[in-house]
Amino acid sequence: MRHELKIDDRTLSHLDFGGPGRPLLALHGGLSEGAAFTGLAAHLGDAWRVIAPDQRGHGDSDRAPDYRREGYVADAVALLDHLGLDAPVVVLGYSLGGLNAVHLAAAHPDRVRALIDVDAALEIDPDGPEPFSFLRGAPYTGESPEALIAAVGPVVAQFVTGALRPLPDSGRWRLPFHPQDMLDSIRACRGDHWDAWLASTCPALLVHGTRSQSLPQRQADAMVARRPGTSYAPLDGDHFVPFTDPHGFHEAVGAFLDRL
Repeated sequence: MRHELKIDDRTLSHLDFGGPGRPLLALHGGLSEGAAFTGLAAHLGDAWRVIAPDQRGHGDSDRAPDYRREGYVADAVALLDHLGLDAPVVVLGYSLGGLNAVHLAAAHPDRVRALIDVDAALEIDPDGPEPFSFLRGAPYTGESPEALIAAVGPVVAQFVTGALRPLPDSGRWRLPFHPQDMLDSIRACRGDHWDAWLASTCPALLVHGTRSQSLPQRQADAMVARRPGTSYAPLDGDHFVPFTDPHGFHEAVGAFLDRL
């Protein structure tokens, strides 16, 4: 179920949960990987074929020269091409992946049947605080999983426990992402993304944690009001609501997909 493709000598790894259903491209958030959607794939069953890449610099995918939106979008299109998915697909993205999904739908409307934005904001203050400041100075590798977990500290550990990778032929272990890559990736998200959100016309769903640290209620309300064809699924939780309330998340996504 794990496959790879090469993009400019760089490996992009992805999970394909298979099945006879319609394809759904699922883009994970920062500090995560495609396996985050294992529960969603199980919930949707045979009705949907969930395809979840480890986006550039995450999981089993190689590090990339940059982490700008254009690169993330180009990787997604390359994956669709590689899989022979020429007809429009549903694209779901959470947080960083949600922003990538929004830009994918804007730049390639012929490839996107419907869009699901999971708590990804459109207004990210260029001068705001660094949300991943805890990554500064964190090591990328360690002599053992235990040593690496101890070295990165408890905040990083909650994202990487169980996801560390062995470094081939070295005896060392690495994080599922390079700390500097994540800082660069989040920095590249800063700015105003309203034009991209309003550029697509396909059916859309906004899944929102109503106590989100990332997406204020006023902005969520505006996203639904300003974009025709956008449904709203509020969940009682913070930015991490897909993981703190997986049942609510899966039900909201499934209900939207059933209407397509």
